[in-house]
Amino acid sequence: MSAPTENRSTVTEREARQVAEAARERDWYKPSFAKELFLGRFRLDLVHPHPMPGEESVRRGEEFLAKLRAFCEAEIDSARIEREARIPDEVVAGLKELGALGMKIDPKYGGLGLSQLYYNKALALVGSVSPAVGALLSAHQSIGVPQPLKMFGTEEQKEAFLPRCARTDISAFLLTEPDVGSDPARLATTAVPDGDEYVLDGVKLWTTNGVVADLLVVMARVPKSEGHKGGITAFVVEAGSGGITVEHRNSFMGLRGIENGVTRFHRVRVPAGHRIGPEGAGLKIALTTLNTGRLSLPAMCAGAGKWCLKIAREWSAEREQWGKPLALHEAVGAKISFIAATTFALEAVLDLSSQMADEDRNDIRIEAALAKLYGSEMAWRMADELVQIRGGRGYETAESLKARGERAVPAEQMLRDLRINRIFEGSTEIMHLLIAREAVDAHLSVAGDLIDPAKSLPQKAKAGAQAGVFYAKWLPRLVAGPGQLPSSYAEFRHGVDLSTHLRYIERTSRRLARATFYGMSRWQGRMETKQGFLGRIVDIGAELFAMSAACVRAERLRTRDEHGREAYQLADAFCRQARVRVEELFGRLWTNTDDLDRKVVKGVLGGAYTWLEEGIVDPSQDGPWIADATPGPSAHENARRPYGG
Repeated sequence: MSAPTENRSTVTEREARQVAEAARERDWYKPSFAKELFLGRFRLDLVHPHPMPGEESVRRGEEFLAKLRAFCEAEIDSARIEREARIPDEVVAGLKELGALGMKIDPKYGGLGLSQLYYNKALALVGSVSPAVGALLSAHQSIGVPQPLKMFGTEEQKEAFLPRCARTDISAFLLTEPDVGSDPARLATTAVPDGDEYVLDGVKLWTTNGVVADLLVVMARVPKSEGHKGGITAFVVEAGSGGITVEHRNSFMGLRGIENGVTRFHRVRVPAGHRIGPEGAGLKIALTTLNTGRLSLPAMCAGAGKWCLKIAREWSAEREQWGKPLALHEAVGAKISFIAATTFALEAVLDLSSQMADEDRNDIRIEAALAKLYGSEMAWRMADELVQIRGGRGYETAESLKARGERAVPAEQMLRDLRINRIFEGSTEIMHLLIAREAVDAHLSVAGDLIDPAKSLPQKAKAGAQAGVFYAKWLPRLVAGPGQLPSSYAEFRHGVDLSTHLRYIERTSRRLARATFYGMSRWQGRMETKQGFLGRIVDIGAELFAMSAACVRAERLRTRDEHGREAYQLADAFCRQARVRVEELFGRLWTNTDDLDRKVVKGVLGGAYTWLEEGIVDPSQDGPWIADATPGPSAHENARRPYGG
């Protein structure tokens, strides 16, 4: 009982935007540090003094981290996972016994009830020994069944599924399809109502944990009909249900132990009681879940930075070139300084965002997205610099190094493993657009109808009046602020003067808001097509957020007498490096090749430069660019392999 597959080509660009816009969480009930930053208002009071966890939360978190560290050191063989491309069953069994599957689940459902802060510390720890194990735990808890049920599930659903997720069952999240990535308007998997059940048909791609999962969160389109609102809807599905086939286990350049596959649904019957939230709320549930779920990736990125720093320090002190340690050569030293300062900042961003999520006083949807964007980009750069510092040994595999008698340092593996983070849970390009949309939300709220070509003249006139009132109050505030007063933020002067960086952040926040306003005034309705401009605006905001977090963290460590002097030094180094990047980004806002690039792209797509491709042999094998995902029974053997099954 499946609905016919929709003709995906009928989805227009406007319709796709409308679907994405409808899924957004539109209201802002709580303050947002990052939102204010993009509006030119540096609300340091929202993050300073740095929020702190409660004593009981710390006690439980540290107790679990000690057990987890012992387990990682004794039981997880990273080299074996890389070699065999699988996480051994006994490792997963040990994680279950430890309670690692239920780190974020409430104790009343059998979980550990850890805070977001300590959950992320645990992921950083596990991810440092094996990113594949980190991905397993993260996909299970950050976006799998536990998180959406925690936020949107009924009490009956929580009682039925959360105890299983806490101790025994692995979960996965299934949204992407062979021809659907970040454009959910074209979602083709259907869930057709049939009495007290829904019948699922469709194919899902890149299902992290999908090969081994016991429970699935599946996004499917419910057709609109009498008594059914329809729309993209979320379901909890038993992975062993009849009609579900894991058709393929995917292999990747990194994360070789990840259990990611292609899953087909053919007339799979799902009880209506397994639907999460109302019909049509699936995308909103997914996006809301990701508001905090995205923090799992920067957690593992921060852990990767720590490892890169450790290896860079040990190797560059041991290795000598031209009569002195490698680290003392300026070209290498600059890379080490970048790794050290950026690692400090990444952990600052992670801890601040995590603690803000735990306190729940602020809306952190932009902060979490910035943490994911910034963490994934900077961790990749740090790993790349580590490979460069290691030279030929950085490019050589750990197995080869060990075989010829040297320390088995998996630098090249780290680089491969980290690369996916720039794609996972929203690619860098999509994150730029997502954050940019939130950053200009205040403008669109008052002036959106003014620049919307579909709106009538009366609607435009009304929007013009509203915009006039808003900008009459807002624009004058962008002229001057505490960033221009030498005495501002004096509490951040302790040996090293961080107050100068906070004044820079305040001034630059206003400058960023003015640039955004100018861009909207210049391009109006075409602003959304200026993705290069928007991406740079977001990157500037990300740097300012990271600078803020670094300074606030340094001051917190100083007041607690925890390496305060060194923390101030690292924060100062990071802020000075970030300021160079910010100024470069501002320069590229208006001096760039965006227009020329668009012309070249048209030429490439039109075949004008095919002569440039001559003189090579393409080693790619024949086959369609996108696999056929027509609904129907599977012709493949089921590759599902539940742990312990």
